[in-house]
Amino acid sequence: MIKPTKKIKLIDEYKAHEKDTGSSEVQVAIFTTQIEELTKHLKKHPKDNHSRRGLLKMVSKRKRLLDYLSNEDEKRYKKIIKKLGLKR
Repeated sequence: MIKPTKKIKLIDEYKAHEKDTGSSEVQVAIFTTQIEELTKHLKKHPKDNHSRRGLLKMVSKRKRLLDYLSNEDEKRYKKIIKKLGLKR
C-alpha cells in the first residue's frame, strides 16, 4: 500500500489535465509503484502467498490497462512506457 502523499505526487506527475485522477496513465503509474513495493515485501517474506496473489492480480490489471492504452493511443502508450521504464 502506498502512502496518500506519494499517491498524490504520482497523480500530479502523470495527470493529463487539471482534474485528472483516474486516466489510464495515472492508474498504470499507481499500479507500478504498488507492484514495486509488493515485490520488495515478497523478497523479505517469500512464503506470503496471499500478497503474491494480490501482486499477480495487480500485474494483470496493469497489463490490461496498457493493452487498452496501446489500442486507443499509441503515442500516449509509448510515452508512459518510457517514463515508467517498463519493458514492452
